[in-house]
Amino acid sequence: MRIKGVALLSAGVLAITAGLTPGGAQTPAATTVQQDFDAAAALDAKPDRAPALAAWERLEARTKPGSRSRGIVLVRKAPTLFALNRSDDSVKAARAGLALLPADDVSLAEDRTRAFLILGQVATDTLDYAGAVTALQQAEASAISTPDKLGAMLALVTPQTFIDPAAAAATLARSDTLIGTMKLDKAVTARFVRARTILKLNTGDIAGARASALQAIRLLGGLESAKIDVMDASARSDAAIAFLLSGNADEARRYMAYTGAGRLTKGSFDPAAEMRSPDCGGDAGLKPQDVAVVEFNIASDGTIDQAMPIYAAGGGQVALEFARAVKGWSWPAEKVQAIPAFYRYHVRVEMRCSTAFERPSIDDGLDGVLEQWLASKGVTVAPEPSGPQAAALAGQRAELASATAQSPNGLHTLAALYRLTSNPTVAREERAALYARGLAIAKANDAPPSARLTFDLPGRLDAVTDIWKPGAYERTLTPMVSEPVYANDPQARAAIRLMMVDGSVARTRKSDKNDTAIVTLRQVVDDKALRPNDPLRVGALIRIASIEERNGQIDAARATFASSGLTANQCAIMDAPPKMVSMPGPEAFPMEAQRWGFEGWTQVQFDIGADGNVINQRALLSYPPFIFSEAGTKFFTKAKYAKTYRPDGGLGCGATTNRIHFMLPS
Repeated sequence: MRIKGVALLSAGVLAITAGLTPGGAQTPAATTVQQDFDAAAALDAKPDRAPALAAWERLEARTKPGSRSRGIVLVRKAPTLFALNRSDDSVKAARAGLALLPADDVSLAEDRTRAFLILGQVATDTLDYAGAVTALQQAEASAISTPDKLGAMLALVTPQTFIDPAAAAATLARSDTLIGTMKLDKAVTARFVRARTILKLNTGDIAGARASALQAIRLLGGLESAKIDVMDASARSDAAIAFLLSGNADEARRYMAYTGAGRLTKGSFDPAAEMRSPDCGGDAGLKPQDVAVVEFNIASDGTIDQAMPIYAAGGGQVALEFARAVKGWSWPAEKVQAIPAFYRYHVRVEMRCSTAFERPSIDDGLDGVLEQWLASKGVTVAPEPSGPQAAALAGQRAELASATAQSPNGLHTLAALYRLTSNPTVAREERAALYARGLAIAKANDAPPSARLTFDLPGRLDAVTDIWKPGAYERTLTPMVSEPVYANDPQARAAIRLMMVDGSVARTRKSDKNDTAIVTLRQVVDDKALRPNDPLRVGALIRIASIEERNGQIDAARATFASSGLTANQCAIMDAPPKMVSMPGPEAFPMEAQRWGFEGWTQVQFDIGADGNVINQRALLSYPPFIFSEAGTKFFTKAKYAKTYRPDGGLGCGATTNRIHFMLPS
């Protein structure tokens, strides 16, 4: 869903000099520029945006380059480009338009607000929440009318909740003041109340979240309302999460039942064809105890067109990492089209990370090289902040300013840049500029190639607005492998290749890409310049084994994993995983779920002891959230597997994954 509650401003009337060509010469025209503008604005209101884009581009050609009029047209064109799934072009148009709009021209306030709103919308949809905050704060500041300010605030609270909760609370306080000056539709008020619910859920105020969730439901017509939409469903799901976290499972199930989740009247909401929980570890440092609820929309072709975190135990960056994993999921188009559209929007799934192929962070290795090199030069990097990252931002900026004043291109400045870029509350575009600056300083001081990558790798990725598109990672990073400074350094070339694979495998929906990924990873494994136990080489082997296992090549996966030197007790790659010898019967279906008419599924990961008993069971993915998680884990707890001999009496089989469907009798 787009930011429909945000007023993206009325078309207005443009004062554009008629009949100007880019060169400024007068040419005959069948229509005036104003007429062309009105026609483009009218087309913009229609579902098919291609004609609207063509109209804006014709109008753009009739305005003078560098002119105020050109800026207005570019700003109006940006949302159309975004609607056509051209995020990069949308951002470029909005930025170019803003650069041409005089800041002191009050008559252009709506257009400036429009541009910042679309920048915030793109950043939010691409999960660049820090960038979204920066753009939406500017939208709020530039807005003149109360509705426009409230629209910007409503859009702003979502990303702030996950990167700077204190700022989100302040934004809601400002919105309360404005709301008190006017009469809002109850549905709009409910959106602000829901934003407060999500904030309270993620800051531990469960009682407050429960109260505001119930308030939103009342504003939307109450639980017994005969007709509901996706906003009703989301508000009721918010309440269900709040009740569950407060220990009232019965009420949680009741409110979840009224969302419609797990209660389809047509078709069935099965797990995706490509639906993986993210691996524990990695650059986000996901831990087995982290849990999140992610909301997403499934497009008619089976792909995910939007994903956003709702709740996370583990912090905002954990929440965003789970949402990024969801963006790589997909369903067969024919199955999706059999499901009513209502059930494909605002779908929520409970998630945890997988321990099957836990991997180290690539970034941590590169950062370690940089920190060691700086230490060898007598420069110490400031420690990571112990409190909220947002609270540390001002101090990190001050440290950079101080270091720059003393030596703009010195290593103390490089250390300050490194610490600032590691703060997730820095917007993507600002971070990209800081990376470029850091890379220049690293080059000037002859930093090792791997140390340069700390700035160069993320800098190139941040230069791409929608890195989620298939092929974006390969196009961005492949040239780096051939650049002499990295090609001649085994650690650097290995890190680039691992990053390429992590990006492409997570975002591709075509299985043939797995072959390309394995070829790239084999180049790391076969690199004679790397030690046999080098973490990057081991990381490549783990990734290959993971891909082979997903492709059903168990023998190959087992051999690959064994060559990594790690203990190969994962069930997925054992010669003969223990067989289940007994399992629960129909009583495994939770009575509460039957009473409320729920159907759903859960994917459970667990270890099997040498005695055949299941231990360490945990739900990885569950739909609807929290409804079948406990039942799924209990099912495998009561299951019994064949005993396996282990001289040390240890695990017979670790990190196995199994999925169980809970279906009502037909």
